[in-house]
Amino acid sequence: MPESVISVFDALVTAAPPIHRNILFDTACVIGGSVAGLLAARVLSDYADRVVIIERDDVATGYRTRKGTPHDQQVHTLLPAGQHWIERWLPGFTEEAQDLGAIASTTDTTLMAIDGHRQANSGSKEHMLLLASRPFLESRIRARVLALPNVSLLQARATGLRYRDAAVDGVEYTGDTASGVLDAGFVVDAAGRSSRVSDWVGGSGFQTPRSERLAAPINYATALFERPVRADDLPVAAVLDLFTPGAATEGVAVAAANAVEHDQWLVMLMGYGEDRPGRTMEAFRAICATLPPLDEFTRGAVTRDVVTYHQQESRRRHFTGLSRYPARLVSVGDAVASFNPVYGQGMSSAALHASCLSEYLAGAPDLTGPATEFFDLQGVVVDAAWAISAGSDAARLDAVTGAEVPEDLARQRLTQQRVIAAGLVDPVVARAFNDVSYMLRHPATLADPALMERVDAVG
Repeated sequence: MPESVISVFDALVTAAPPIHRNILFDTACVIGGSVAGLLAARVLSDYADRVVIIERDDVATGYRTRKGTPHDQQVHTLLPAGQHWIERWLPGFTEEAQDLGAIASTTDTTLMAIDGHRQANSGSKEHMLLLASRPFLESRIRARVLALPNVSLLQARATGLRYRDAAVDGVEYTGDTASGVLDAGFVVDAAGRSSRVSDWVGGSGFQTPRSERLAAPINYATALFERPVRADDLPVAAVLDLFTPGAATEGVAVAAANAVEHDQWLVMLMGYGEDRPGRTMEAFRAICATLPPLDEFTRGAVTRDVVTYHQQESRRRHFTGLSRYPARLVSVGDAVASFNPVYGQGMSSAALHASCLSEYLAGAPDLTGPATEFFDLQGVVVDAAWAISAGSDAARLDAVTGAEVPEDLARQRLTQQRVIAAGLVDPVVARAFNDVSYMLRHPATLADPALMERVDAVG
């Protein structure tokens, strides 16, 4: 077992803020005010006199959706790894979110299932999910980060980078009220899946990261319903039911539901390829009626009609191994890797990317060359998330797209399927798998011989 990768991942999950601030830059700039950008800004606040977030969307919108996160009306869950990290860096965040309506779901109130068969209860106190809508969670993180005395937000669109001595030293921007160049000693690209930073870098004569794309066409349909039961009285607060090929109902590959703020149920159906389940409220409710306990969640009044979302592929940019890349420039979040959102890894991945940034800046980095140490750390996190998300999607890739499944994903798929099946009856195996799927442990831990013995014993 590659203990070095496991130990690196463990350290990133448990990282805490530095005891003392260490100012390395006058001004640091974050391009994009998503969760990834906000958490990067929190880290940079310990290393820069001033941190400026350039965000094109109007974020003074409360809990409303915004253009920069087109999937934010779908089900989102803050996994334990992300919740633990955010709580350490923004103390009191979890309690504050709950006071405002977020729901904490324990192993007793979280229903994980395969083809309707519930996973064994691992009993782990670490496996707490924080449930709320994405706009709610993002707005609470934004409020906490922008309350820091040296962090501010500039509503504008980043349009390019400025360089000096092979290092980034400014960000060009344009806005409704002003345009110009923000001087910056360090820049974080958190511009999301459609980030143009690689194009800017390549156009200036630097290397660009290799792009990897995995065809995984997914279709979501999500709606909101009244929840008459108080959070404290819910027998089930979160549901995730995965259906194996051939066992799906009406093309549903994944069904999910979360109790969220304002006494609502956020319910989602997902299909692959040509399957687009639940696109109308009538069809949505009809399908949910065949999927307990979703049937009871959708009986209440509709508080938001069905919203659909389509994503054609998972994407990844490989930053490791770059030798001619601008110094003082890194990317985080979906600008690095974007997966099938159904596995809930986006916000937790963003948190761990921020952890990589802190570890890098705390390690007396050479700021005259590419951020190699950062990219290596981040690669461990991206590999882990990619293995779970893309590995799970690989179970359907050949049937849906006709594409050949990469050999590494095929191996990961087989291991995951065996572990998931064993976890239906063995709570120790269930805990090990959830540790990985919740991003608390690296997927390499699933190869532990003692764990595989238990998997083999279940048969």
